[in-house]
Amino acid sequence: MPFTANRAFKRAPRLLVSAKDMHYVAADGHRVLDGTAGLWCVNAGHARESIVRAIAEQAATLDYAPGFQMGHPLAFELARRVAALTPDDLNRVFFTNSGSEAVDTALKIALAYWRARREPERLWFVGRQRGYHGVGFGGTSVGGIPANRRQFEGQLLPNVDHLPDTHDLAHNAFSRGQPAWGAHLADALQTLIASHGSRAIAAVIVEPMAGSTGVLVPPKGYLERLRDLCDQHGILLIFDEVITGFGRLGAPFAAQQFGVTPDMITMAKGITNAAVPMGAVAVRTRIHDAIVDAAPDGIELFHGYTYSGHPLACAAGLATLDLYEREGLFARSAELAPYWADAIHRLDDARHVIDVRNVGLVGAVELRPRDGKPGARAFDAFLDCLEHGVLVRVAGDNIALSPPLIVTTEQIDEIVEAVAQALRRIS
Repeated sequence: MPFTANRAFKRAPRLLVSAKDMHYVAADGHRVLDGTAGLWCVNAGHARESIVRAIAEQAATLDYAPGFQMGHPLAFELARRVAALTPDDLNRVFFTNSGSEAVDTALKIALAYWRARREPERLWFVGRQRGYHGVGFGGTSVGGIPANRRQFEGQLLPNVDHLPDTHDLAHNAFSRGQPAWGAHLADALQTLIASHGSRAIAAVIVEPMAGSTGVLVPPKGYLERLRDLCDQHGILLIFDEVITGFGRLGAPFAAQQFGVTPDMITMAKGITNAAVPMGAVAVRTRIHDAIVDAAPDGIELFHGYTYSGHPLACAAGLATLDLYEREGLFARSAELAPYWADAIHRLDDARHVIDVRNVGLVGAVELRPRDGKPGARAFDAFLDCLEHGVLVRVAGDNIALSPPLIVTTEQIDEIVEAVAQALRRIS
């Protein structure tokens, strides 16, 4: 099982058997309030009828179409709809099957772009410590979570460096929204440019909000500084928005929420409400055109997947975007954010808590680790919440929360109270 303590799981399995709207049903029959939108992905709630119906109808009409030298209309329609949500001219879309594939695709597009521009010496990628960019070799290489890299260290990509992360409890603990401290940390990119050469770096890739590591919110001015430095040195800037895309922060993408436009955006999860696996990369027109126009006759980008733009995924994606629009879920996320912030910061003084942070409809509660047992206390809190009917997520010593955008204020209170009660019960 992925990212699971398999031996422990087999001793005490935790099985979900159905889901609807804001709740799962466990194998023993008890209902579980979803405080994590599955894995940051079920933004519109579970088993929404319009999405279910679209998938079923598409399966009966066109279950699969090859994407190599062929196509089908839904893929082009979904690309158009996605492009209408992305900022500025990020209007060329390449479909994948996951966030991991989207990241590796973006990295390959960056290399292809610089080769098309006759700057093949731009080979370096810059990620960030504590960053998560999926589990492909490219994403693992630019990612910065040590445990995710350790088993594969000997064969990760060369020519990769990392910025420092932005988390510092001495300066930004218990911040509401973006911390005031930390914009200067982006200047570490200057050091890397000086080390590797200003014309050696192909791209910088960061999560606007680092999610999987425990919800690290960007300091005010940090993303703007990264954008400025990339512009000064002609470096591509990639935002990994697999988690933050599709309304999680109150706008279609974090790029719009933070007012910083990258050159590429990777996305997945919320693009289909997780009903069918899908990912995508949106790129600026000039990147697409440079690659296509520089290529000789024939295939311009030697990359793709058997299931790129799968008909069922496209049907799910279109139905999901319709649902987001019909129910105004992005705006609803923005409207709920202040209530969410007030609710989660009620845990500031809770037992074991050393930090609480939030942005949009995302939050994290960081716990003081047990001596010699990092992550154990947060995992016990996860188990306690699950036993009492609320699903939370654990990232090290952090409890991460990201409910579906259809969550009610009463359900927000229920999620926060479940965490508070768990912290009172665990040691």
